[in-house]
Amino acid sequence: MINSKSLYATINSYDQNIIAKPFMKWAGGKSQLIPELTSRLPKEIIDTGKIDTYIEPFVGGGAFFFYLKSRFQINNSYLFDINRELIVGYKVLQNNPKELINHLNILEIEYIDKNEEERKNYYYEIRDRYNSQINSFDYINYNAKWIERASHMIFLNRTCFNGLFRQNKNGEFNVPHGRYKNPRICDKENITKVNLALKNTEIICGDFSDSLKYVNNNSLVYFDPPYRPLTKTSSFTSYSKEEFNDNDQVRLSEFYKELDKKGAYLILSNSDPKNEDSKDDFFDNLYKGFTIERVNAKRIINCDPNKRGEIKELIIRNYR
Repeated sequence: MINSKSLYATINSYDQNIIAKPFMKWAGGKSQLIPELTSRLPKEIIDTGKIDTYIEPFVGGGAFFFYLKSRFQINNSYLFDINRELIVGYKVLQNNPKELINHLNILEIEYIDKNEEERKNYYYEIRDRYNSQINSFDYINYNAKWIERASHMIFLNRTCFNGLFRQNKNGEFNVPHGRYKNPRICDKENITKVNLALKNTEIICGDFSDSLKYVNNNSLVYFDPPYRPLTKTSSFTSYSKEEFNDNDQVRLSEFYKELDKKGAYLILSNSDPKNEDSKDDFFDNLYKGFTIERVNAKRIINCDPNKRGEIKELIIRNYR
């Protein structure tokens, strides 16, 4: 494994203009794992500074993608997610960043200008409007209404409690209002950089298995699925209305093995069950024969501050 500090010193930034960061606050985001993931990139990629095809079947906030995009030449990239609201956001950022900025500016000005009680009422008005459109909204055909919906999603994410994105089984955004003095609802600079980062990128709403046809022996595939809950009471997997249970984890492991046969470079991260039960070999058994490493990470989304601390997470590769 290459030392991450020396790696950062030797990699020249590919394009400083596209050093973007996730446009959404995303529970389970990979910002803190980036040094560990980067230090484990294939030597060929590190030596050449190029990635022919990058594929992320669970893009979420996209922290690792945005990091790589600013430091490597990525010829083609394919980002997938089952969460259709998130895909709406990505496609608007890719196609209409200026219009999105205009919408967010209005929301920010109107929100900041209100007192605490008025902000709360405004938040729930936007949330109710956002949720009321779920059954009638056209998620298939891109149109101008996508811009307003993306702006509402970002607004809710920036002003809700703990900056979460969470949906109930009906697909409704159900996070209560938060209390921020001056939340940055419209980040014009980052929106512009995200737009640049999404050039030459195909954004697809679908199951992780839909990425199969894009994978070849020149691909780097990073899997960041909803993490397996460490305990029965910590199952925050509601990034979308579709659940991701142990059967899905098994299905993913079989897909991982299928892509391994294609000769692609594969990296996967997940929770380590051994944090709670040293005898829990769930992932060790699923990915037996691959490189399984345990790295330090911080538990962030636990509602009990006393239970937020350093834990182990898994990074699984099909190469050394």
